[in-house]
Amino acid sequence: MLSSRVRLIPRTVRLVHSLIYNSCHSSMDLKALLCSLNDFASLSLAESWDNVGLLVEPSPPHTVNTLFLTNDLTEEVMEEALQKKADLILSYHPPIFRPLKHITWKTWKERLVIRALENRVGIYSPHTAYDAAPQGVNSWLAKGLGVCTSRPIHPSRAPNYPTTGTHRVEFSVNGTEDLDKVISAVKRIADVSVTSFSTRTDNEEQTRISLNCSQEALIQVVAFLSQSKQFYQKTEILSLEKPLLLHTGMGRLCTLDESVSLATMIDRIKRHLKLSHVRLALGVGRTLESPVKVVALCAGSGSTVLQGAEADLYLTGEMSHHDVLDAASQGINVILCEHSNTERGFLSDLRDMLGAHLENKINIILSETDRDPLHVV
Repeated sequence: MLSSRVRLIPRTVRLVHSLIYNSCHSSMDLKALLCSLNDFASLSLAESWDNVGLLVEPSPPHTVNTLFLTNDLTEEVMEEALQKKADLILSYHPPIFRPLKHITWKTWKERLVIRALENRVGIYSPHTAYDAAPQGVNSWLAKGLGVCTSRPIHPSRAPNYPTTGTHRVEFSVNGTEDLDKVISAVKRIADVSVTSFSTRTDNEEQTRISLNCSQEALIQVVAFLSQSKQFYQKTEILSLEKPLLLHTGMGRLCTLDESVSLATMIDRIKRHLKLSHVRLALGVGRTLESPVKVVALCAGSGSTVLQGAEADLYLTGEMSHHDVLDAASQGINVILCEHSNTERGFLSDLRDMLGAHLENKINIILSETDRDPLHVV
């Protein structure tokens, strides 16, 4: 009898804890939740090739009580999400990447869509938006290195920075009559903004004209200026770009406050990722005792992002055989941890950050069945 009571107590405690926890949360409308998620990490930070955002939407209105976090949405993970009454699945990797030509029971990704819609569960994927974000996956991966300063290897550009046009055209005009004629002509071109200011060149007073224009308007502006040799020979055309963001972008270049041996760095990475084994390629001339001061890292598949980065060590999930050889030939050590092992641990931090960001309005849970498909045997 005593042993029966002992077995019941943990279940009772878990039930009470669950009731208390859930009573502290309310719910959010799906559209409001999506706006908050975009405020947390703008989808505009994602790579152009990526497929991010809301991938599966139940018919509106849709209320979210439970947000379910996973790195990969497999059929096993979907079953877990349904058992836990999830209303929205946040899958870091997009389960729908290439267009689906039909929705049948034939393939596993089609079955995911069917089950999601039948059970009124939305699917949302941030993927590379979370890679680029200052508080995202790559910043989490860098936490395992030790005390360091880091910056993006490929900084993002400010997505919402106000710009007028894509190009700036500048040239000088002599004389008031010419000035009035030129300004009048360019103002008739659509998508052109005009500013002017006085300058002095070779002791001669001139007016400098600056035009901001779209790609389409640029062709018309150049056509107009080419009619006058005086203007055309002194014309400068600049391509306008949005400013770089210092802490946002792909990959991270991390400089340790104090260098450590490669062996020590391997231990740190294993501990941070909770792995018993990693794959190591020693750079030419390097040993386990060689110092590591600069680490270039990229969660997931890092070949493209890491290429050309000057570092003692490349850390990523996977790289092609030839990219590993190229890095090693330059004396760069390479550590590979398998693709999702460099990402999944971030979800615990994400749960806490989203909880605070969403003011604990909804229940946020982590998948227990999500795991890397590869393991050492």
